[in-house]
Amino acid sequence: MNKATSTPLDSFRRHLIIYGALWKNSLVREMGFKVNFILWIFVEMLWFALQLSFFAVIYAHTDSIAGWSKWEVVLLVGASHFVQQLFTAVFLTNVTELSELIRTGKLDFMLLLPVNTRFLVSFRKVDLGGFVNAASALGVMVFACNRLGLTPSPMHIVGFFVLTLASLVIHYTLVLILASTAFWTVRSQGIVWIYYNLFNVARIPDGAFSGFYRVVFTFILPMVLVANVPVKLLLQKLSSPGEMLLLIGLAASWFVISEAVWRYSLRRYTSASS
Repeated sequence: MNKATSTPLDSFRRHLIIYGALWKNSLVREMGFKVNFILWIFVEMLWFALQLSFFAVIYAHTDSIAGWSKWEVVLLVGASHFVQQLFTAVFLTNVTELSELIRTGKLDFMLLLPVNTRFLVSFRKVDLGGFVNAASALGVMVFACNRLGLTPSPMHIVGFFVLTLASLVIHYTLVLILASTAFWTVRSQGIVWIYYNLFNVARIPDGAFSGFYRVVFTFILPMVLVANVPVKLLLQKLSSPGEMLLLIGLAASWFVISEAVWRYSLRRYTSASS
């Protein structure tokens, strides 16, 4: 279709078709190494079980942490793992490989393709095991809700997934900004993995933070919000919509900032051959 007559809807459909092709390529790649695929699912599930065991030991000696009961925290840990695994499935491999694309010159080729470069860099690979692990996290959340006698309404469930999407946007944009330092440093994987390890903060009730740490993990690196707010919506612990609006507002703000950083970084890029 002629670019002059192309509409945003046409562009969306074209990118959707491209993403479908990327999914197929990822599936073929994963099935070519089945043992590795199954092994990483097992490792992630083991790590998830260890996180739950950690809180089981704590709650053997107390009934509440910052006003959260045992099964409320299990729900929080499940939600945190759900967000983390969705991020791993869709974005992690792609953003961590940005520095290699720059170092090897493969980004030069991507810039020549008639596709949005940020889209291609961000979505070219899919970690299918992450979706399996995200499903296990949902299973734990359902079990925790059952133990709490909690039956969320359809509106609360939709709200949970909308807030989860906002959480994913926050993680993606912050990691992309960190990965974009590779345009100057060539390698940025270490910085990205430091951020990834901070995901563990999300499984701690927000009431456990105060002062400087609460400000940092709420506004600068909003780890406290990404799982706490969606879960508090399910538990009806939100006294006002302020926290939800803050999460969505931070997601929108960081996306705008990340786009500005990305465009500035591309302008500074001079290709691997120059």
